[in-house]
Amino acid sequence: MIRGWYIGASGMNAQQNRLDAISNNIANVDTTGYKKDIPVSKSFSDLLLRRTAADGVYETPFGSADAAPIIGGIGLGVETNELYTDFEQGSFKSTETKTDFALSGEGFFTVHTPAGERYTRNGNFVLGKEGILLTKDGYPLMGENGPIHVENDKFFLNEDGLIYSAEDNTLIDRVKIVRFDNERYLKKVGNSMWTETDISGPSHIAEGDERPRLLQGYTETSNVNIVNEMVQMIEINRAYEANQKSVQTQDTMMDTLWSKVVTVNR
Repeated sequence: MIRGWYIGASGMNAQQNRLDAISNNIANVDTTGYKKDIPVSKSFSDLLLRRTAADGVYETPFGSADAAPIIGGIGLGVETNELYTDFEQGSFKSTETKTDFALSGEGFFTVHTPAGERYTRNGNFVLGKEGILLTKDGYPLMGENGPIHVENDKFFLNEDGLIYSAEDNTLIDRVKIVRFDNERYLKKVGNSMWTETDISGPSHIAEGDERPRLLQGYTETSNVNIVNEMVQMIEINRAYEANQKSVQTQDTMMDTLWSKVVTVNR
């Protein structure tokens, strides 16, 4: 019975973690370039059961063996294994703002922060006072030659990320778009930004077929489907209640057991 408590409690914890992830997804449904998180659960190791009525041993040329056959197993609960990010492409939203960029395909913008380079899919940039393209948080967008400097919004961007002055058609810089060997294992650091990890590997500039197309005057919406998230939330609430009732039932059974034992001992 005590095992039943732990099984039910582990299920409640796992559902709570799922609910936290989905709540965060819903809260960021309108965040530009946001990628939803998906929690993955795994079961504890199963305990194999043997038929006790057929217990015994039998002789073999090498010794003896248990004669009780395995008839099944009992699950020992569940736990959250990992929380990974789904980098599925979001849809495009036209803004007609020249400082807004969107990536069509896999890859990340590079921005410079006090903690070093960070990576984002949020292409909602603004023109700073010094003529530098900045994120909403004031971090410079990086080109392959450093922070991107433009005199004004009179510039245009081609699909390869090359920025030209619209006044004299001179090349200003190329947007630094990076890829990783294992992008699934990037770490979220807030504000729609990621940082590399040992498992993701270091960043490298995307070239050729692995380089996404860039669109000027567009932003990428989040890839959160609000209907699917709400359906999953209902599912989670029901699963949580089922685990809760399991714990309550186990508690009632244990209370009855101890009451009977006390009665018999008297």
